[in-house]
Amino acid sequence: MPRSKRSSTKVPKFRTEAEEREYWERTDSTKHVDWSDARAIRLPLLRPSSTAISVRLPDTLLAELKLLANERDVPYQSLMKVYLADRVAVERRRRRQRV
Repeated sequence: MPRSKRSSTKVPKFRTEAEEREYWERTDSTKHVDWSDARAIRLPLLRPSSTAISVRLPDTLLAELKLLANERDVPYQSLMKVYLADRVAVERRRRRQRV
């Protein structure tokens, strides 16, 4: 990426990826990048990465989830993801309000 006229700090050369990661963890990127010329782009085919996990649930809870999913005509794992995402959002909002 070409450096902008407004960026004032030169990015150092790194010997390792770990060294570069450490640098960016403690460095403000606005010293290196001029975002005033940036433009929004859409990446319609980009999907969030996912990781398979194993969760032990009581049989009754899983049965209830499957019933709810069936009523909504969606896979039960998709419904679980929606429920988890909603709850995480609630908790994050609650945490921000306390700070």
